[in-house]
Amino acid sequence: MSEQAVVIEAAGGAEQLKRVDVEVGEPGPGEIRIRHHACGLNYIDVYHRNGSYALPLPARLGMEGAGIVEAVGEGVSHLRPGDRAAYACNPPGAYSTARVMPAKSVLQLPEAIDFETGAAMMLKGLTVQYLLRKTLPQGGLQAGDFVLFHAAAGGVGLIACQWARALGLRLIATAGSDEKCQLALEHGATHAINYRRDVDFAARVREITGGQGVKVVYDSVGADTWEGSLNSLAPFGLLASFGGASGPVPPVNVGTLAAKGSVYLTRPTLFTHIATREATQAMGDDLFGMVASGQVKIRIDRRYALADVAQAHRDLEARRLLGSAVLLP
Repeated sequence: MSEQAVVIEAAGGAEQLKRVDVEVGEPGPGEIRIRHHACGLNYIDVYHRNGSYALPLPARLGMEGAGIVEAVGEGVSHLRPGDRAAYACNPPGAYSTARVMPAKSVLQLPEAIDFETGAAMMLKGLTVQYLLRKTLPQGGLQAGDFVLFHAAAGGVGLIACQWARALGLRLIATAGSDEKCQLALEHGATHAINYRRDVDFAARVREITGGQGVKVVYDSVGADTWEGSLNSLAPFGLLASFGGASGPVPPVNVGTLAAKGSVYLTRPTLFTHIATREATQAMGDDLFGMVASGQVKIRIDRRYALADVAQAHRDLEARRLLGSAVLLP
């Protein structure tokens, strides 16, 4: 059957995104065919498009979606045709009307969660789940602890603000405008720093924490925040670098970790955490519970037609989005 999908034939700018007709066949063993009702938009899609995370070309894009399972292949027992489903997984290909894909990372979507929310929350929400639940400093995190979260007004950040509040953590948010800082505060951050005005955000972190620093910094910005993130840590603190929206971090001299207070550094990825179906299900159940309970609400800032994917990427790169965005096939 002929469907629509977004592909790139060469790495580069948003102009490389092309909508083409593709053939979608029947699922093989361990696969499903899903018809998308909504597709998620994430910064990793930009990395794939511009070549920062190189894909074999030509390549389809998109890591997150929600819709209806149309067919299942041999060996798939946790999903059936007609099931509502959502996912975040490799390989890319969510920017499409329908696709065949591995079933192991696709989860049944609870009736209480609509398709647009499902598509907007899976990659971002599972990322927050593994950060706040699994990527922890020495001794873990307890209610009342300070954490620093960069880009806190984005899709991942707003989920993190709410989840941290539910855990009793004091989340210090950074963002690039007063409007974004206010949004982070409204979603559960206890403090917010406009790093365009307070360039030395680490000094503000020290002020907020009474000179102690934070137990953990969650940093998806990369190059621009690297030094300040290290300077914000308490002794034995953890810097979790999980993205590089401003560019890759510089080469690390491990002696710096000693000088900053015997601090720890990790570079986690979602896809290590969801490598098995069992792990994906457990993380997904945690996320679904937070959203269904209302403790975490998914803010969808913009909705784009699949044909407008290039504009969606331009808005994402220009940091115009407050929260999440979805593509509608």
